[in-house]
Amino acid sequence: MDTIAAVATPAGRGGIGVIRVSGPLTHEIAKTVTGSNLTARSALYRRFLDAAGEVIDEGILIFFEAPRSYTGEDVCEFHCHGSPVVLDMLLCRIIELGARLAEPGEYTRRAFENDRLDLAQAEAVADLIASATQASARSAMRSLKGEFSNVIQELGEQLLAVRVYVEAAIDFPEEEIDFLEESDIEQRVSAIFQSIQELVVQSEKGQLLRDGLRVVIAGMPNAGKSSLLNNLAGEDRAIVTETAGTTRDFIEVSLIIDDLLVILTDTAGLRATQDPIESEGVRRTWGVLGDSDIILYLVDRAAGLDTEDVKFLGQMDAESVLLVWNKTDLPGKEAGDLLPENVLQVSISAKTGVGISDLKQKIRELSGYEFSEKSVFLARRRHLEALKRATGRVEEAIIALKLRKAGELAAQDLHEAHAALGEIIGKVSSDELLGEIFSSFCIGK
Repeated sequence: MDTIAAVATPAGRGGIGVIRVSGPLTHEIAKTVTGSNLTARSALYRRFLDAAGEVIDEGILIFFEAPRSYTGEDVCEFHCHGSPVVLDMLLCRIIELGARLAEPGEYTRRAFENDRLDLAQAEAVADLIASATQASARSAMRSLKGEFSNVIQELGEQLLAVRVYVEAAIDFPEEEIDFLEESDIEQRVSAIFQSIQELVVQSEKGQLLRDGLRVVIAGMPNAGKSSLLNNLAGEDRAIVTETAGTTRDFIEVSLIIDDLLVILTDTAGLRATQDPIESEGVRRTWGVLGDSDIILYLVDRAAGLDTEDVKFLGQMDAESVLLVWNKTDLPGKEAGDLLPENVLQVSISAKTGVGISDLKQKIRELSGYEFSEKSVFLARRRHLEALKRATGRVEEAIIALKLRKAGELAAQDLHEAHAALGEIIGKVSSDELLGEIFSSFCIGK
């Protein structure tokens, strides 16, 4: 492999800047830049020299000898002053000596390719860096330590053991292993099915923890949607006026509710309009609502619930809607017979803040999210899709064993389930998938 180099610290000025080098020329480059010998895994104070022997900077050098390094190759870190000019001068010198600039995620990809990390652990590196809450950071670290991978590996081993038995019975009928009549095999496959189902539930929570809960504020014009967004965001992000239809496009902010990342979206008021700009805003509102996890449907309590509100509510997924009575600081009207049955409700005043804590609690309840450090892995969408495919295939294997008595079909289903689990940790992966995953990393990691 080429020797790669990159600035591993964020862009801008800082007290310290770090350049990381990895590959076969690392030892020679570090020795030339410092003009001295190296000691592995020791912090060495050194001067960093240019081609003419002039001092670029002075700082700390740490050399990690293969395979005991992050990438599994020789790795060296140059810790110098965090001036962009100094870092650029030192990086240019390193490139002069044979290194090339690293691509995004290339260090972690090398760690994966050199069996220092599996694919789920590699993804956890990026997730840890991007963590928006303490809970997501703790879950990412658990995945990075290999806890998620260990569970996947154990399930894969259980599937492999069952596959070996089933396929042996098919390939060697003279052994007279009547596996279709033995309840033990069915019980083992059923236990695997149950375990994967439980992991799907944990992973759904982990995906929510990683990607955030998408909450959309909807309702008729002047219901107080923008005021609610500003209240929850803690700042004036949306324009608030007495004129109906002020919001023409959606506005999105991120906030933390009880250690859960929430992506909150304010939308254009829902109503029939001849204004082409407002009409486009309404169209976009329905598009955003379709991608939401929870809809906060605001109703101006002072104006009351009308037939238009009921019509719009009827077009939404009732299980994800929270009816929010706003402007409780003003005299209000009763909903009467128009109120939909079994709709979850909460009363607030976006202006005064009354009821906002109750609203946050209702959002948490609707999300179904309960964080537990011991039961949530920070999963990605691809993990969840692979687990669901595995669940479906194992379920088909159970049907093949119990009802159809078809060992060949069961063997194929178990093989596909095993392959789906292998995709998660990188036992089965394509260059296209790897490229997509690691391109999302920052340069220098």
